[in-house]
Amino acid sequence: MVQRVKELPTGPLPFTAIVGLETARQALLLLAVDPLLTGVAIGAGAGTGKSALVRAFAHMLAGGREFDPTLPCNLVEMPIGVSEDRLLGGIDIEATLALGERVHRSGLLARANGGLLYVDSVNLLDDSTINHILGALDSGVVRVEREGISVVEPARFVLLVTYDPAEGPPRRHLLDRLGLIVAPIGKAPVTTRAEVVRRNLHPPLDYEDDEALVLAGILAARELLPNVTITDDQIRQLSLTALALGIEGHRADMFAVRAARAAAALAGRDEVSNEDLELAVRLVMLPRATRLPEMTPAESQPPPPTPEPAPPPPSQQQEDDEQNNDDDQPPTPPDEELTVEDLILAAMDTEVPPDILETPFTVRRRGRSGSRGTISGQRGRHIRSVPGSPAQGRLDVIATLRAAAPWQRLRASDHPQHQHRRGRIHLRAEDLHIKKYRSKAGTLFCFLVDASGSMALHRMRQAKGAVNALLQQAYVHRDQVALLAFRGERADLLLPPSQSVELAKRALDVLPTGGGTPLAAALLAAYQISEQARARGIFRTTIVLITDGRPNVPLKADPTMDKNRRLEQARQEVQQLAGRLRAAGVGAVVIDTQRSFVSRGEAQQLAAWLGGRYVYLPNGRGDQIANAVIAASEEM
Repeated sequence: MVQRVKELPTGPLPFTAIVGLETARQALLLLAVDPLLTGVAIGAGAGTGKSALVRAFAHMLAGGREFDPTLPCNLVEMPIGVSEDRLLGGIDIEATLALGERVHRSGLLARANGGLLYVDSVNLLDDSTINHILGALDSGVVRVEREGISVVEPARFVLLVTYDPAEGPPRRHLLDRLGLIVAPIGKAPVTTRAEVVRRNLHPPLDYEDDEALVLAGILAARELLPNVTITDDQIRQLSLTALALGIEGHRADMFAVRAARAAAALAGRDEVSNEDLELAVRLVMLPRATRLPEMTPAESQPPPPTPEPAPPPPSQQQEDDEQNNDDDQPPTPPDEELTVEDLILAAMDTEVPPDILETPFTVRRRGRSGSRGTISGQRGRHIRSVPGSPAQGRLDVIATLRAAAPWQRLRASDHPQHQHRRGRIHLRAEDLHIKKYRSKAGTLFCFLVDASGSMALHRMRQAKGAVNALLQQAYVHRDQVALLAFRGERADLLLPPSQSVELAKRALDVLPTGGGTPLAAALLAAYQISEQARARGIFRTTIVLITDGRPNVPLKADPTMDKNRRLEQARQEVQQLAGRLRAAGVGAVVIDTQRSFVSRGEAQQLAAWLGGRYVYLPNGRGDQIANAVIAASEEM
């Protein structure tokens, strides 16, 4: 039977009528119970209903404001092209002209105080806008110091963000401050898609009771939340899970505890159960994972116990006795403590993709560097189009049509039933082309200066001149410079990655010299700095070693070890760390400052281990070293 639809509904779907986003709906309910979870990030493709879900969520909460005035329900939507004065606030021109005095107009951040701030396509926001949002989330206020106005307004809001993973991930600094992250949602099954169409075609009229029931559950959970308890063992379990997944910082641990307590309150329990822990791991920790934990192999697990023979069927008298004594049954035993592996596996058995490493917290770690000043991605200048699926990038319509054009006659003859349709284009999967972009990015030049031996002062003067020369060009190429000096038994970071010439001058005024040559410690510190730079979006790091290449201090030296064994251990550690830097894609330039008549080729061997370039400049000036470093970096 064909059912005709006279007119399409114009109103939005209720919160309980939206299908296909069950995990996102669950995260929003936890946020409504405990707004101290800060916010929810939902990653899903275009047209999946994530914006409709957020608006329906705010509309549902508005119905409970009369019962709980603290319930956040005022929804303020922020467009991605918002200006700074619209975001932070500024002078109200009309009121100022009418009154003859400066009148302040509140921005979106202040208007969202006590309510919900919603940002769609948050991954497309520029860094300055995100920085203002981060400042308001951290401080709870928005400060306006401009145009003769000095205003501090409260801005404590719950942040709701959505994004399309195909357009790139949001900044991890923003996601790190949101308690709940819904991992990118895959394609919906056919039944779900059909149900979405049906509910959008037919106005939902029978969801008022469901909405009222969900809202009543939220209000009851908010009252119960202060009485929900979580044991020390459960907190330790969550912390062990965070370590197993390689999660940095302690925010995830605290958010997971809050999420578990909110889940228990929403279920009407005053104690956190294993089910609540699994939900917390799923929504808080798995999206923040940077590595997969090492699971125990199935072969090492003990075999299941042999099942005992089934007891004989009870007699009629026994059945009657059991039926009469139902009220005297002992309570259900408490949950058994889950191991970290069981907790992670139980949380992964959901909508979370099997590859949990495809998260915004790791995608930058695996970025590969291109030529100096550029990096490939989903933004920037369109440089070319390559065959690929639209799931891998943005579709290039022109290139796709150009690839399909030579085959139209042949494909039309294969489908004679469509020949009467003029203008029909026959496309196949091999015709699809996606766009490749290139945007500007910087390089981190990390100087490792050997501050040991009699040549230490000379090397330091060279490094100081090279650092100043590179910083003069840093703004143009978006480069940053760091400086480490290694001597004695350690490497000291004298200048963190920076573009500031004045900061470099202050850091380079006092340069300690003398002692041994802990080259391994310097390489280890350089590797850690390069990893930190990747987390901040700088994928290309070039280390510049100004040394004679003679390590004599190992990382962990045994006082009883003789000199030859200590030198051999230091050499082996340098070789291993050099291979690690090379495998991580870190470029290297070794500036040999040793005189040729006393050199034994140690610096050349070090450059070979690093897979970098060797430059012999025993008396080189700072600008010569800087030019050599730039030339070598561009070649690499």
